[in-house]
Amino acid sequence: MIHVLAIITAKPGMRDRILEAYRANVDAVRAEEGCIAYEAVVDIQSVAPGFAQFGPDSFVVVEKWTSMAALQAHAVAPHMKAYAGKVKDFTAGRAIHVLEPA
Repeated sequence: MIHVLAIITAKPGMRDRILEAYRANVDAVRAEEGCIAYEAVVDIQSVAPGFAQFGPDSFVVVEKWTSMAALQAHAVAPHMKAYAGKVKDFTAGRAIHVLEPA
């Protein structure tokens, strides 16, 4: 199994615009062969002191895929290319961490 943490940073005030496009695309991603989980998460509102936060312009997509081949197919899927085009003007940066069980 492959785990992915995709940390998306929006331009200031644009996170909701990216999340709107994400939500419109999520069913297509979850229908992909090899997709086990695909969920966007944001910082909890009332976190206790001492916990790190990504901040108001960021969110993380937590993903699980059956294999690296499934993840690679996801990356070039037509709906992902369309999504990237829709959010490029709102995105400041992204870091994609691909992990495996220890």
